[in-house]
Amino acid sequence: MTEQTAMTDQAQGELAEALDRAAVSDVLLVALDFDGTLSLHQDDPMAARALPEAVRAIAELVRLPRTTVAFISGRSLADLRIIAEHDDASQVLLAGSHGAEFWFPGVGAVEPAEADADVALRDRLRAEAEAIVADIPGTFIEPKTFGFGVHTRLASPDDARRADAGVDALVAEKAPAWRRRTGKNIVEYAFRHEGKDSAVAALRERVHATCVVYAGDDTTDEDALASLGAGDLGIHVGAGPTAATVSVPSPPAMAEALLALATARAARE
Repeated sequence: MTEQTAMTDQAQGELAEALDRAAVSDVLLVALDFDGTLSLHQDDPMAARALPEAVRAIAELVRLPRTTVAFISGRSLADLRIIAEHDDASQVLLAGSHGAEFWFPGVGAVEPAEADADVALRDRLRAEAEAIVADIPGTFIEPKTFGFGVHTRLASPDDARRADAGVDALVAEKAPAWRRRTGKNIVEYAFRHEGKDSAVAALRERVHATCVVYAGDDTTDEDALASLGAGDLGIHVGAGPTAATVSVPSPPAMAEALLALATARAARE
């Protein structure tokens, strides 16, 4: 793939060595962000789908003994299941809403109870945020289980700043305790405070992983990447500063890395 050629020989060598080390771990958890990691970013968020090469690599990993694959996303669990084309027969674990919601094989969805007051405030603020951005071109509000996101991917820089500033002021006034997160062309607000680091910790404990491979592309993934231990492997997808051990340039390159991990792990069996 042409994207892979963007990596230097040294970077490719470091990636291969890191994948080989992870491959020989006793119990492996492969935890993956979805948007921008397994899929390309889309103007319509619900149009995102994993690249075919990534789907193939994940299928290879899931078949291996003592190996668990999980998707960890800021998406609500329901939306994550749609874009991941995830059904009840899947062996892939899910953590939605940055780790506030889970789905486990043989168990199904595990979701926290929502207080009526939190839900009512969420609905009011979501409606007010929609009114704020209604006349700002290229912006829209994405409903989320525990809050909402302000999308500005299609907006001009000035319009994006105007939308973010308006909704920031709204939430600061009426829900100052909510968690605010920034991502690529999105600002998210939620009344729950879980992060992808807590999601990784919960999944690690559940499957008794001796090694975690985590991959993500956005600022919301940095909590998880920074939480990894010395025996784990963090992979950043894209350019820029990161807490990850290694970086790959794109989702297609990430799919190649996952297939290399599956191949190396299968060879040890």
